[in-house]
Amino acid sequence: MQVGYKLATESFDPKEVVRQAVAAEQAGFDFVEMSDHYHPWLESQGHSGFTFAMLGTIAAKTERIGLVTGVTCPSYRYHPAIVAQAAATLQILSDGRFTLGVGAGERLNEHVIGEPAFRGVHERHERFREALEIIRLLWQGGYQSYSGKHLQLEDARVFDLPEQLPLIAVAGSGPASAKLAADLGDGLFGTEPDASFISDWKGDGGSGPVYGEVPLAWAKSEGEAVDAVMEKTRWALTGWKVMAELPNPVNFDAASAFVTKADVAGQFACGPDLAKHVANGQQFVDAGYDHLVAQNAGPDPDGFLEFAASELIPAFRALTPSSSS
Repeated sequence: MQVGYKLATESFDPKEVVRQAVAAEQAGFDFVEMSDHYHPWLESQGHSGFTFAMLGTIAAKTERIGLVTGVTCPSYRYHPAIVAQAAATLQILSDGRFTLGVGAGERLNEHVIGEPAFRGVHERHERFREALEIIRLLWQGGYQSYSGKHLQLEDARVFDLPEQLPLIAVAGSGPASAKLAADLGDGLFGTEPDASFISDWKGDGGSGPVYGEVPLAWAKSEGEAVDAVMEKTRWALTGWKVMAELPNPVNFDAASAFVTKADVAGQFACGPDLAKHVANGQQFVDAGYDHLVAQNAGPDPDGFLEFAASELIPAFRALTPSSSS
């Protein structure tokens, strides 16, 4: 079992994100994961630095910890040719420690370019498939061209390719994304302990690491943890259909206005009790995940990292599927 730490790029400034990544390596995490956003989810978070710049700096300041985007959309705000180049460069700079996590995107980040419009799920998946095909094509080396329904590539070459290409882990939640991940990915990304999603992916021929984001909020008391989630992470309870569609933080402020503390306690493991956090992690292990990402929404990152080093990482690493799963 591999254990990672999700760096809250929307809640901390870029230098603090880098500092936490270095501290995560010292705490014993196997990898750090970072979202790749243009906006934060809520105005109260207040940050959203450029992920690939932060990852390059983290690569230079660390020695062994894995680096993962969780996740990059390679089909709207970025052209896939740029993602192919960025990921290849980061793999070289990190000495082979990078995994490119990719997804079909959220309106929150992709609408900012204005054109083309961020359309319905079916078209997003078509564009996403074309983007991954372009990335794979460019990683073969040489000059490449591609003519798709949505995306084009003309005489492009990524000159600096690493000896070992980054793995591509594809995010999703249903049969269509499971098939896409099996066809073009080297692994899977999920946010819910849904065994059927992983089963669909494997049935379609998918294999590789399976990343699951475990929602937790560490603090010295359960009340402090719940309050922290309410302030900066209540957006996570709005559900994927909302999370993919709203354009700006003000919209997420409105959509999450009716989230209650009871709702938070029902989804996040809150407070200092290791058993609660382990129980949340066990759900993901039972569903088939082998890379657990601690998505800490608590108010004290340094306190959490101390807790992780002494208790959480060893407990998560020891988890195995229960006999009833």
